[in-house]
Amino acid sequence: MKIYGYKNTELTPEDIVPDELAEITLAASSQELRKIASFILSAADDMEHENSNWEHRHLSDVDKSFEGSPQFVVYRSNTQN
Repeated sequence: MKIYGYKNTELTPEDIVPDELAEITLAASSQELRKIASFILSAADDMEHENSNWEHRHLSDVDKSFEGSPQFVVYRSNTQN
């Protein structure tokens, strides 16, 4: 697993380059963490069932309560364990 992130700056989409992160911190309520956990479990299930067709999913597309939050995206890794 790798974790990538972007700084919260005023760059144009063309100028944003992902950085590999060593650590992430989620400042969230218990309710938000449960929603995120459910999202991740659902994405893992869909990844297995849709097999090679599944690429990525955005939390805010699945749960509209996260629309004003930073983007939380799960992406299929090239390696499968």
